[in-house]
Amino acid sequence: MKKSQIIFLVILIILLGAIGFLGSEYSIDWMTKTMIYAIFALSLELLVGTTGLICFGQAAFFGIGAYAVVKLSANLDSPQIAYLLPISIILAGVYALFVGALSLRTKGVYFIMVTLAFAQMAYYVIHDTPVGGGTDGIYLYIKPNLFGIKVESSQSFYLFTFCCLIAVFGFLGLITHSRFGRALAGIRINETRMRAIGYDTFYYKLAAFVISGMIAGLSGYLFAVKDGFVNPELLSWHLSGAVLIMIILGGLGHLRGAFIGALAYQLLEEFFRSEAIFGAFAKHWHLGLGLAIILTVALLPKGLFGLPSLWQKSRHSHEDIK
Repeated sequence: MKKSQIIFLVILIILLGAIGFLGSEYSIDWMTKTMIYAIFALSLELLVGTTGLICFGQAAFFGIGAYAVVKLSANLDSPQIAYLLPISIILAGVYALFVGALSLRTKGVYFIMVTLAFAQMAYYVIHDTPVGGGTDGIYLYIKPNLFGIKVESSQSFYLFTFCCLIAVFGFLGLITHSRFGRALAGIRINETRMRAIGYDTFYYKLAAFVISGMIAGLSGYLFAVKDGFVNPELLSWHLSGAVLIMIILGGLGHLRGAFIGALAYQLLEEFFRSEAIFGAFAKHWHLGLGLAIILTVALLPKGLFGLPSLWQKSRHSHEDIK
């Protein structure tokens, strides 16, 4: 990883660790949710920012990971994380392999529509059949243990989620700076040239797609364990759109941008839903959130990650004028 990424990771560890030990019950719960969405955003960043594949069906893998832990835990008296976590990730990866093997044979807008179609297919299987409990969803009555620690402790689950986030961030950092990651970047820039020099780009993209799906499955697992409830909306295209907005908001092409975007999205949502600030208008929070995102994208084409460089460029311009 680059020096800047290592510094960011160290600062992130210090700040999030401090919240875990010193934060209030509400701040710990809110930050846990934000970290789960950050992991979800990182999964899509690997596809969009690194490989150049705009997937509009990422919520399917998130939902499969969430539903897997709920369905599997129903048959166990004391489910252990060593059993449920890998199974949730693997099931999401298997569906990602199936979707990727078919959808990666298309390109551009067709790829977007095919991934959306597969996600909606998974959504309606869960929504309209007894497999997913229908529209009412399913409760997680027996929560898994975290290596013997019950997740009823919000602090213990926070720390576990925090460790997952750091592990995913480090893992993707290693990938993006490996030979495999450089090949994915080359595919994003010019796939035809990569094929001309001997790379079988289909299998590189498929591997990235499966890894992305598995990480999304991990975030879905964490979401289900945290809330203790899942419903079909976890697989809807709305969630796929939301996580796509997160990485655009943070800044495409940067792992740090995925975390920044997830945090900014959650902060904006919390702000516009506040009745103390907006009163009765808070029920229309989607409108305020949408306008804020439009302004951010218009004023910051490189996302929030590009804000420091934009500020430095503006500062140098003012100094040149003087």
